[in-house]
Amino acid sequence: MQHDWVPDVLGEPFEQKTLPIGADDEGDLFATVVRLLPDHGLLGGIFGDHRPFADIDVLYVHGWSDYFFQTRLARFWADRGARFYALDLRKYGRSLRDGQTPGYITDLREYDADIGAALEAMGRASDGGGERRLVLLGHSTGGLTLSLWAARHPQSVSAVILNSPWLEFQLSAATRAAITPVLGIHSKLRPFDLWPQTDLGFYSRAQAEVADADDPVSIELAWRPDRTMPVHVGWMHAVMAGHALVAAGLGLDMPVCVLLSAHTALPTRWSEDLTRADSVLIVDDIARAALKLGSSVTIERIDGALHDVFLSRREARIDAYARLERWTTAMLARR
Repeated sequence: MQHDWVPDVLGEPFEQKTLPIGADDEGDLFATVVRLLPDHGLLGGIFGDHRPFADIDVLYVHGWSDYFFQTRLARFWADRGARFYALDLRKYGRSLRDGQTPGYITDLREYDADIGAALEAMGRASDGGGERRLVLLGHSTGGLTLSLWAARHPQSVSAVILNSPWLEFQLSAATRAAITPVLGIHSKLRPFDLWPQTDLGFYSRAQAEVADADDPVSIELAWRPDRTMPVHVGWMHAVMAGHALVAAGLGLDMPVCVLLSAHTALPTRWSEDLTRADSVLIVDDIARAALKLGSSVTIERIDGALHDVFLSRREARIDAYARLERWTTAMLARR
């Protein structure tokens, strides 16, 4: 069944396309790609687009318990000439179907089908090949997924940009190494058992506290609940297997930019500190793990940023975009 580009829930000029990617025990699987194309204007159509990223395709992948809604981020790229695409992975957001376990997967490599289908919808080969440069942009678990994909397809990727990527287990590499064998057995026997977690909704509250009334962000709570979706043992085993690959070194040879908050705040009780820090990951551990990604890694630490640095309070968000512009101009802008 062929699916065409149709208007997206974000409104014009955003469009989406549904991508059939097979089936599993819970039914048919779909991914969804959302796009924002640059406005060329009359003169651009006549004389060509000379903006710095006019030969770039950007592919964004969201994190856990999440989907794509970051319109400001899309416009950052489109305003500079890039074609921006965002992927809602199977069982997330626009791609979630009735009867499916939200976000569940047992091997992050299975997302190669989702990514490959999105790349084909972008006019590229499923392995990323194409005439235009490809930039991967991932948040949290999406940053882990795209880093691993880039390591398997290095010839296709011009740059990797990671927004608070989940590259290491929160309780240190030693804890991960100790837990992984037991988790592996558990995930084979009872993969749908719940992983212990406590989410009091403080991260969502922090985002609401720092929301910009002059530039609001609309969130669909059915796709991104205030408290995170249940975490299953099989999914956690897949993520920790990815962490182990990062710890061993991915050997990425393309430039990598990692944007992180300057601080971590533990979400055990509500405080204003949670509006100025990452309350999801231990950012110092992520910064160290990021050095294992490849030989050219830039780490940007942003004071006052949240876990999603582009949803932070205005001052930190402006700083995040300024750092992104500085890095992309140095690494990607056409000379």
